[in-house]
Amino acid sequence: MRTVRDDDGTRYLLLKESTESSLVRDPETGEQQHVPNADLEPVDGESPLATAAEGVPDTARQVITATHDERALGLLVELDERGPLSVAELLSAYDLCESDLHGLLAEFRAAGLLAEATVHGQRGYDTTETASDGLAHLRD
Repeated sequence: MRTVRDDDGTRYLLLKESTESSLVRDPETGEQQHVPNADLEPVDGESPLATAAEGVPDTARQVITATHDERALGLLVELDERGPLSVAELLSAYDLCESDLHGLLAEFRAAGLLAEATVHGQRGYDTTETASDGLAHLRD
């Protein structure tokens, strides 16, 4: 499998190639079609697996790549459901040590999934629209 693009710049996954045409799949819609080989060119340096991932909405991909295990995903889900929450609330409510909690919060902020918030006069965090949207896609 390879990543190819047509004359309009639309990227596809090349599934089968014959003499005159190729069977391609649109990674966003899953639609398959035959396209003349003359209308396709390879996309160098792009993994077909990365192209296949484009079928998952951007916000859901951000959540998936930032939450490397179930605890991390659970923390993000809880912040989305219950947030904003102060750091003190997070430390007392969940089974994360301070170091692990701050590490996850920093990763989520770097991924654009959390924003700082003031909660009862204390530093806290709330999910961004990106995180909420990504989690909604995952819940569907």
